[in-house]
Amino acid sequence: MTKTEQEFDVQTKRCRDIFEKKTRDYGTSWRILRLPSLTDQIFIKANRIRSIEESGENRIGDSIAGEYVAMVNYAVMALIQQELLRNSDEPAELPLERAMELYDKHLQRTVRLMLDKNHDYGEAWRQMRVSSMTDLILMKLKRIKQIEDNDGRTLISEGVEGGYMDIINYSLFCLIRLEELKAES
Repeated sequence: MTKTEQEFDVQTKRCRDIFEKKTRDYGTSWRILRLPSLTDQIFIKANRIRSIEESGENRIGDSIAGEYVAMVNYAVMALIQQELLRNSDEPAELPLERAMELYDKHLQRTVRLMLDKNHDYGEAWRQMRVSSMTDLILMKLKRIKQIEDNDGRTLISEGVEGGYMDIINYSLFCLIRLEELKAES
């Protein structure tokens, strides 16, 4: 296992643990949300991070890392919702085991995509600023919102699924970079 795979494993376990605990507390109440609502939830988190990055001020005290974790989990929820919209046999309230099965499925697919892209791009993300990755997340969100406003139709571009997967991977990159920066200081 490479260093990147090990770091991803640590961060994905962190995100999964929070998702599972919140699912135990709240059930799958998020299933009521439409895809654009999940997109907007991710946007709120990314916009808050950018605001703090620009102002240097965090008034409510919730951690930036916690917001990246939330973006991972909301994006996985969006991937699950997108799949379940195509399968109307699934109940609105998912049992914990089914929710975790779907979470793992989509997160594993996303990590495989990262490994392929990471190979081709040569780990360029390690040289990037966290703030640049936040900007890329916001750009991906604008693209997703445009596709949603176009009823999911695209002429040449990937659909929203690829955008959600990229948001997950950029958020995980940010979590890893934040850990590295903390260790350096």
